[in-house]
Amino acid sequence: MNSILDGISINFHASIKIVKDNIKIYIDPFKIENNLNDANYIFITHNHYDHYSKEDINKVINDNTILIVPETMKEEVDYNNKIIYVKPDENYDLNEFSFHTVASYNINKPYHPKNNNWVGYNILINNVRYYILGDTDAVDEIRKETCDVMFVPTGGTYTMDYKEAADLVNSMNVKYAVPIHYGIVGSKDNAINFVNLLSEDIKGEILV
Repeated sequence: MNSILDGISINFHASIKIVKDNIKIYIDPFKIENNLNDANYIFITHNHYDHYSKEDINKVINDNTILIVPETMKEEVDYNNKIIYVKPDENYDLNEFSFHTVASYNINKPYHPKNNNWVGYNILINNVRYYILGDTDAVDEIRKETCDVMFVPTGGTYTMDYKEAADLVNSMNVKYAVPIHYGIVGSKDNAINFVNLLSEDIKGEILV
């Protein structure tokens, strides 16, 4: 596997882990099997059960873990850890890495309203940009981003489907595209079809 994707894993559905230089970052931990409690950072995109699972957060969090959460979730987050509340289109510097928040929402579906201010995260670490889109359609805000690796929902129903996702990625300057969000709605066929529709200069990687 290319070094850009070294340390990157998909646990299930849209549950992502990034390990770089002993920094362990979890995005939307879900269906974690073991109590690892090794997270340095936990990013949450929004409050649906398959993205904000307290049961699974408790398996990776420790006293020093920093949580990054949309500010519209303040009333439901009750951890004593340091929490950074974020909103779309903002830049944040955590010294070890930085990130930019991007609006994540549906256009013609009711499941992820724009006014909820839920987010995707474009994380810059070791001079590589990893962009986790969150649950979203192919909205204009995404196309403004630059990144090396995109984690793209492909399941349809609640997000863009695999064809919409491939059209979006092909319109951008991306090196690697990783399909996600097909573990509950959709199937691995969504991921395979997505990869097959990518331009020749974009490498599709199915990690789960």
